[in-house]
Amino acid sequence: MALDTSKDGLRLGGFGSTVAGVAGIIGLGGIAATIGLDGIAGSAMFWKSYLLAFMVAVAVCLGALFFVMLQHATKAGWSVTVRRPAEAIASNLQWLWILFIPILVLVWTGKGAVLFEWCDVSYMHSDHLLEGKMSYLNTTFWSIRAIVYLAVWALLTRFYRSQSVAQDHDGDVRHTLRMQWWAPIGLILYALTQTFASIDWIMAIQPKWFSTMFGVYWFTVSCTGFFAAIIILVVVLRATGHGTQAFTREHVHDLGKLLFAFGVIFWAYIGYSQYMLIWYANIPIETEWFAPRQLGAWTWVSWLLIVGHFALPFLLLLSRWPKRWGGILSIIALWMLAMFIVDVYWLVMPVIPEVALATATSWDQLQSGVADGSIDIGWNPSILNLTAVVGSLGLIVCGTFFSLGRASLAPTNDPRLPEAAAFELF
Repeated sequence: MALDTSKDGLRLGGFGSTVAGVAGIIGLGGIAATIGLDGIAGSAMFWKSYLLAFMVAVAVCLGALFFVMLQHATKAGWSVTVRRPAEAIASNLQWLWILFIPILVLVWTGKGAVLFEWCDVSYMHSDHLLEGKMSYLNTTFWSIRAIVYLAVWALLTRFYRSQSVAQDHDGDVRHTLRMQWWAPIGLILYALTQTFASIDWIMAIQPKWFSTMFGVYWFTVSCTGFFAAIIILVVVLRATGHGTQAFTREHVHDLGKLLFAFGVIFWAYIGYSQYMLIWYANIPIETEWFAPRQLGAWTWVSWLLIVGHFALPFLLLLSRWPKRWGGILSIIALWMLAMFIVDVYWLVMPVIPEVALATATSWDQLQSGVADGSIDIGWNPSILNLTAVVGSLGLIVCGTFFSLGRASLAPTNDPRLPEAAAFELF
């Protein structure tokens, strides 16, 4: 089956411009509201909310970059058409570094301790374990690593996007061969950078804590956000008459299977494995990360993730038919996107002050301290959390539709396009 590009609505036209414009206004409005609500000074809650929003945006785009490179590495044919929306989502990595600049400035101006305790040199000298980490957790090396991560992601995204679009114009098969050749190298660079970025930007919030599985857990988080986002995007495009031949029901079905595999099963497996190993070892320096997440209101957030991120979507996506109906699957994907945001919130926000950990002699004492308010575990939801996340997601939607509007919705000259377009197995 050949793809009829003249009838399939492979150009967004005014629809794309409208969505990009509205999303851009919402995104900038959300960021402006976050700044306006907190004032110029920037409280700890402001910076926590900002980091939350940044990590949400980065996670979705990193999941897209992984998907694009994986398809080329495996020489997949079925995914050629849905690869273009993934490229559009990943393309935001070319400008997301701009959103990191405020965090970089915060660290370099000596105020980074509101986010990362390791920025306080006196705190790092207070413990021999922390002193041993100062060669890694210091302003200069941390900043260099961050720049490397962002540069690698931007360059990889630029390469794959430019090669894919160039092939639309000249039809040269060498573009496909180049992308396939670089894919294994790109995946290795991706694995290293996303792992160390998760360590530097999330794990380092509590510099004493470490987990060798955290990088893999962050990978599952990014996959959840991406697969939920691309399902919603593809369903919306089909519903508005765009790419109706390019994005078949089989494509929607397979994206649903990937959401089930990565966002439900693999996420639960890695999350449980990390928790089980730390619980079994019962080493204080490891358990202190999970401690606040099992105290006070955070207990209910943890249970929400167990039920809402695993149990409920497991039951909903286990059957074949919900994954084959775009409307139903998009509702499930919206729910998973919400759970993804809750998950990132759960990773970034909770913390037990060092003084509480040093003075508490038992778990009961910690619980009592949380109950009477003498111990702050970071449970203080704010409107800043919402406005910041809305702002970052608005900018991602804007960038995605801007990218989609500048090229065809499907790689029209990819040699595997006929295979992808014919991927309908009723």
